[in-house]
Amino acid sequence: MKKNFLILLFTALLLPWNSMAQNSKLPPDWAKKAVWYQIFVERFYNGDSSNDPKPENMYNALSGMVAKDWTITPWTQDWYGIEPWAAKNGKSFADNLQDRRFGGDLQGVLDKLDYLADLGINAIYLNPVNDAPTLHKYDARNYHHIDVNFGPDPVGDNKIIALENPGDPATWQWTAADKLFLKLINEAHKRNIRIIMDYSWNHTGVEFWAFRDIIKNREKSAYKNWYTIYAYDDPVTEKNEFDYLGWFNNKYMPEIRKTNLSSAKDFFHPYEGNMDDGAKQHIFAVTKRWLAPDGDVSKGIDGYRLDVADFIPLGFWRDYRTFVKNIKPDAYLVGEIQWWMDKMMPPEYYANSEVFDAVMFYHLYRPARSFFSHADNAINAHQLADSLRYQWSGLETPFRYSMMNVSSTHDTPRLLSCFYNHGKYKDKANPYENPAYKTGKPDAETYQRVKLYLIHQFTNVGTPNIWNGEEMGMWGSVDPDNRKPLWWKEYTFQPETRNNIQPGIKTYDSVGFNQECFDFYKKLVHIRSSNPVLSTGEMEFIITEGKMLMYKRYDKNDCIYVIFNLEPSGKDFTLPEKGTFINLLDNSKVKGNKMRLATLSGAILKKMK
Repeated sequence: MKKNFLILLFTALLLPWNSMAQNSKLPPDWAKKAVWYQIFVERFYNGDSSNDPKPENMYNALSGMVAKDWTITPWTQDWYGIEPWAAKNGKSFADNLQDRRFGGDLQGVLDKLDYLADLGINAIYLNPVNDAPTLHKYDARNYHHIDVNFGPDPVGDNKIIALENPGDPATWQWTAADKLFLKLINEAHKRNIRIIMDYSWNHTGVEFWAFRDIIKNREKSAYKNWYTIYAYDDPVTEKNEFDYLGWFNNKYMPEIRKTNLSSAKDFFHPYEGNMDDGAKQHIFAVTKRWLAPDGDVSKGIDGYRLDVADFIPLGFWRDYRTFVKNIKPDAYLVGEIQWWMDKMMPPEYYANSEVFDAVMFYHLYRPARSFFSHADNAINAHQLADSLRYQWSGLETPFRYSMMNVSSTHDTPRLLSCFYNHGKYKDKANPYENPAYKTGKPDAETYQRVKLYLIHQFTNVGTPNIWNGEEMGMWGSVDPDNRKPLWWKEYTFQPETRNNIQPGIKTYDSVGFNQECFDFYKKLVHIRSSNPVLSTGEMEFIITEGKMLMYKRYDKNDCIYVIFNLEPSGKDFTLPEKGTFINLLDNSKVKGNKMRLATLSGAILKKMK
């Protein structure tokens, strides 16, 4: 007890960001000033080729075993090219994409931390890194270990894992991959960068150790109540009768059993209720493991991104928040609230003092892309302002500033492709279901419209999130094309097939690191980080006429005006006050209270004192 107290005291003294006085009912103070960078590790950077997956490692619950001649795909290959092993296995191109691996790992993230520090971000959201067979890793094999192929010793790690009793945290060891992850946390913290992990507590994979025990021991398994089992296999018959609830009927992701759902409204929103207590206690143990490794919060992560959060009952989330905040009061909890259908946006699951500090606020991007892109469902400035006010109205005021304002992620098209395809976002936003979807390099107008949207994202209420590779100028449709290996400056890439998998004569685009895009992102990150009013100030709309928009961010010390002209010709804007202003985008000066903006342009004006 005394040792743990001293550790906590030492942490409070040495880490100024670890606020021991943090009110656990409110979002952590640091979250309001975050600029997020989301990393999909397998496609981020290959820092250690010795741990690359081999055919024997490549069981995939979606497609089974791969052929013996399977190899990782070269990082710089044309995304729409076909590997030798894929050319002869009879699968579709889209199916083979799920079997691709490029070798990204934790060493790759470590190698690029200085790049991220130079970009200026101060918070990393890691897509799942837990041990799992698929590319996306939401089908956990082990919650409490990092994927063995993300660390330096996959063979040795598997031996360590095999010696544990996974149901008993007292037997858990630190694998080489786990230790490398702890090193990543430490190195990020040295650069004043926080890290949160992505977990799905709603379901596991079929390779998860508790589920495997049920397959082996059937009714006698100690873990049979962790899942909803409809029928066990009868070993006497040839048929396998084993049946269970899979998330969204996906059998490769068996769903953890919900309990006490007497108040449930429907399948999508269990609302009141909880989770099986055995599974819940395991989840709590894993949660603590990464928040306070060996009891030391200074060595742990800074929070969690919580997958499909509105499929899990509120009773669990209330208990979870209490548990997390008792370990680390300034930990950040952000829920993924399903957003693509209106009935899947329950207000009870929005950020509030009982559940999450934030949600992935896709809801702000929806109207913004209809305003800034050349969208089929275009809206004007008044409609945009009205939509944003409506979304904020469902939030307690302190939580508006900690929201994770996402636009492109691992689940959506990249920004450039979304804008290039007139705002098409989720439904059939890919060439596999929609042959008309444009997958090539966008035109110049698209780049300019995305820049205007980014100005808005980085000056809006809430915290901006960058999906890895956006700052490099990458394009791509919805999953899986949004998960291309990143276009690092040091690589020379094969030209990419512009007409993707469609028949006909092939045309190509040159691909690679876009310095202009990087510089623009870096500038926006710097503007936001250098002006606290953009993180914590209030917001007021001033002009919302047609495609002309002006709003201000202000507090008792500063006021910044953000102006956009998306009309087809140049327009004059009148500021509410006179003075000398500096345009933070290019350092030009505006005197008086008049400014003219060309079509498809914007400005961020700060009054000089």
